[in-house]
Amino acid sequence: MPKKIKWKSSPKGKDYEGVKNFLTLLCSKSDAEKLIERLDKADPIEHAGKDILRAAALPALSSEDPHVSKDLKDIQKGKPLAPVLLIRGNLKKAHPLVIADGYHRVCASYIVDESSPISCRLVEL
Repeated sequence: MPKKIKWKSSPKGKDYEGVKNFLTLLCSKSDAEKLIERLDKADPIEHAGKDILRAAALPALSSEDPHVSKDLKDIQKGKPLAPVLLIRGNLKKAHPLVIADGYHRVCASYIVDESSPISCRLVEL
């Protein structure tokens, strides 16, 4: 498995479809659309998978998960992965980071190298 994971420079339109479906479970359609607009315009940043998972209070899924397995195969082939889309948590209110899109990619990256930089887009709620 390569140590260097390749990342696409920006998400594609189809990446935002899943984000919208997910976010409308947490907020109104209007708020979800505003967050997506901001995610689309956000500058790319990098964070380690171990830090993203801890901030989101989520476990790392195993390589046996079908989506993680697919991402691991893409990494092995040298295919770039779509950036992960994040909504900042709130430490004062004990709200964790929200992985709006890319949980499986974070887990695959974590399996390859927990400290490997992951390309992200991050916005405030």
